[in-house]
Amino acid sequence: MRSLLPDLTPFRRSRDYRRLWTGFTLSNIGSQMAVVAIGLQVYDLTGSTASVGLVGLFALVPLVVMGLYGGALADHHDRRLVGLVATLVAAGTSTVAAAQAWLGSTSVWLLYGIVAVWSGAFAVSSPARSSIYPRLLPPDQLPAANALSVFAMNTALTAGPLLSGLLVDWGGYRAAYTTDAVLTLAAVRSLWLLHPVPPDRDEGEAAAPRRVGVRSVLDGFAFLRTAPNVRMTFVADIVAMLLAQPRVLFPAAGAVILGGGARTVGALYAAAAVGGILAMTFSGRLGGVRRQGTAILVSVAGWGVGIAGLGVALLAAGGAVSRGHALVAALAAMAFAGAADSVSSVFRTTILQSAAPDRMRGRLQGVFVVVVAGGPRLGELAGGGVAARLGEGWTAVAGGLACVAAVVVLALVQPGFVRYDARRPTP
Repeated sequence: MRSLLPDLTPFRRSRDYRRLWTGFTLSNIGSQMAVVAIGLQVYDLTGSTASVGLVGLFALVPLVVMGLYGGALADHHDRRLVGLVATLVAAGTSTVAAAQAWLGSTSVWLLYGIVAVWSGAFAVSSPARSSIYPRLLPPDQLPAANALSVFAMNTALTAGPLLSGLLVDWGGYRAAYTTDAVLTLAAVRSLWLLHPVPPDRDEGEAAAPRRVGVRSVLDGFAFLRTAPNVRMTFVADIVAMLLAQPRVLFPAAGAVILGGGARTVGALYAAAAVGGILAMTFSGRLGGVRRQGTAILVSVAGWGVGIAGLGVALLAAGGAVSRGHALVAALAAMAFAGAADSVSSVFRTTILQSAAPDRMRGRLQGVFVVVVAGGPRLGELAGGGVAARLGEGWTAVAGGLACVAAVVVLALVQPGFVRYDARRPTP
């Protein structure tokens, strides 16, 4: 049983890793609290769901732009310094959010600006932090470290919204924002205490130019053309998000199909995170998986199966199956999908960290941020259009099955990825 539980060796091996994990786990909980609070405050100020939707747009554009640029920064400068400056900016925006709540601000544009600046700061700090981990731990500990990171993120996705609701009810928006600002200081401290982490250079390689520009960003994409295994980690994730992204279906599921309204919508979101937590709770043997490419493809197919199961539950609701039983089935399907996605995330990150050269890790992590941020948005756009024609249930079934079929095609087209061996990582 002990071998199934999370491998805590990274905590024991590296004090720096332990500090970073703790600091950013607390910071991520605060960030998720702020996300919920900002959505609620925008709705209170405007009474418009469309205005709440604009929060996502103001977050997405800085994530895409600064994710690419931030990755280049991490490959040309001290990664600890890049992450520290970006995290200080994030802490500053959290402080501004708390201040406007204490002062009773009624400016929705100020909130949009806070979201944009915070998203840009996150997009810079994330690739810097992710490219630091392989410098703190040996390659064989990266799967365990990434499993712990995924566990922490799913915990934040579950605990953050719940705590935000409690704090907003108790002390208003100022309580939620102030708590976020305090928690962000934990991430600042973890980077402050870290030693400098300049990017490595290959033997005989000239130092990279200090100037970071478009060419440096494009070099990262040029590298991907010559790195089929690393490229496939992005392609597999894009396939899952484009073909089988269910979040756009949740409002209709709660309001019409399954019943329960906002509570059902919240439960469907939380079910995926809970599934991820359960998967990482029993992640002890992930470090022993050698065929990590195969593991990614199986996990992405599992995501597709879970989303198809959600569709079956939606189609069954109100028919031969009661809404209550259909809701249980839908939650179980989302939990299964969330577990599969978490396993996929562990191995996608591990291949990116171990197969890519250190001088490229920042830029590739920046691309990773863009894919993770932009893929679901495009998937929601596509899913909404299909649902208008087929209905929510059939959209989920078709998308899930299409995801499974796409995985089969990828395995046939890229057999080298199927054979990828973690003991001999190649880009």
